[in-house]
Amino acid sequence: MLLKSISFCALSFYLFFFIPMAIAVPPNDTCNLPKDLQLEIATKYPGAKLVRLSDLSDDDREFFRKDHGDACPGMVNVDFYGDGKPTLALVLIPENGKKEKAKLVVAHQVSAGWRTALVDTANSSAPVVWSQDPGEYQDVYGKKKIRATSPVIVFCGYESWTILYAWTNNTVSKIWLSD
Repeated sequence: MLLKSISFCALSFYLFFFIPMAIAVPPNDTCNLPKDLQLEIATKYPGAKLVRLSDLSDDDREFFRKDHGDACPGMVNVDFYGDGKPTLALVLIPENGKKEKAKLVVAHQVSAGWRTALVDTANSSAPVVWSQDPGEYQDVYGKKKIRATSPVIVFCGYESWTILYAWTNNTVSKIWLSD
């Protein structure tokens, strides 16, 4: 009898505490930032949020999914500096729909935490970001070339502009791929 009571109590405890938690856990979101980086972004860029698929127009969402599947349009993991340390390129837009510029931010994990740098801004309401392999890239005008030894960041306002950023000679280099 005592064993049945203990078993019943244990089962009740399990059902009461663990089942609701399992049900309440949201599905894995490809736009989730590491907790310490979330705090850094909230402090340095208050009122900003990552671009998500739901922020894109129907056409832009279709363009992005065609090339990048269910990836997060506002975040890409990229070894931008070529040092193998975790680095994310982020597209931040105003959380409240204000008419502020979108921001391209690079977050680089260093021993003391995350170091973030504003790379560029854009007037587009919800631009996207992705990464491409190292290589040689030429601008849309045929006047400038970049030879990237590390993966590059591509910042894009669909049907409007596309800009490529590379880490070269200890600085960020930029070329327009479309205008």
